Amino acid sequence: MMSLTATRGPGPAESNRVMNVAIVRILGQRHAHPGVRTRHDQTSRTLDCTGDGHVELGLRGRTAFVAAASNGIGKGVALGFAAEGCDVGICARNGEALDSVALQIRAAGVRATPAVADVTDVDAVRVAIQETVEATGRLDALVVNAGGPPPGHFADVGDEQWEQAFQLTLMSAVHLVREALPALRRSDAASILFLASWSVKQPIDGLLLSNSIRGAVNGLAKTLANELAPAVRVNSILTGRIRTERTEALASHNHPTADVDTVLAQEAKAIPMQRFGTVEELARVAVFLSSPAASYVSGVALPVDAGVIQAVM
Repeated sequence: MMSLTATRGPGPAESNRVMNVAIVRILGQRHAHPGVRTRHDQTSRTLDCTGDGHVELGLRGRTAFVAAASNGIGKGVALGFAAEGCDVGICARNGEALDSVALQIRAAGVRATPAVADVTDVDAVRVAIQETVEATGRLDALVVNAGGPPPGHFADVGDEQWEQAFQLTLMSAVHLVREALPALRRSDAASILFLASWSVKQPIDGLLLSNSIRGAVNGLAKTLANELAPAVRVNSILTGRIRTERTEALASHNHPTADVDTVLAQEAKAIPMQRFGTVEELARVAVFLSSPAASYVSGVALPVDAGVIQAVM
């Protein structure tokens, strides 16, 4: 039995650092029977603290691919991987914005592989993922992401909009997973993360298409968590009220004559934390769930919503 005992001498900061390192090492110990080697043996050793107390997630030297990464949450997640020493492949439709993100990734000292691609174009998705695998020699994490469907109520949405939303939200996820799977299966710590919405649990007024189709994506993620285990972990994040360009666009759409900041300040009062979240706050959770540090987390649909979802289950 290991124990942690306080001693005189080091100051509070040093004591806390030592305590944190010890706890992480305890949590990182393997508990398999002697002589039995499990798949996560190699990756579990990477969970440790650096001298400054930073927890290493085991992503250094690995490769992640983040879809729709030219701005907003996708960009934030891509930069989060880079900060952990992970090479990053990214795709989006806006080539100029994508190149800017690639420069920021490279500034972290890792490789970036940008590819202009519309996630509804299966051939473009295939090429984007292939280029990342060819450039880095591997793929360990896939982040399934796409822009949200347009707002609208039932009476205002026609068949063409339904079909476009279906292709954008569900079929893009199918294509991304299908194209990434061969490379992911060669990883010793493979992960797929779906960036979804809190509309999966609680419908959002005015977002008929998102409310309807994102539930199907969540069903896909949960099914894949069973089908791909134990080789690939699969999780989802149910994104709450994060301030992004889309958040501001929706506020402007719903209140065309009002000041956007005023509208969002009013909407924030309905959030238990009384504020919108930041892209960085969500990205930290996404990177952790995608990392070897989360080696026993799979099949989870995790709300990152500051308590907005009111459902008990």
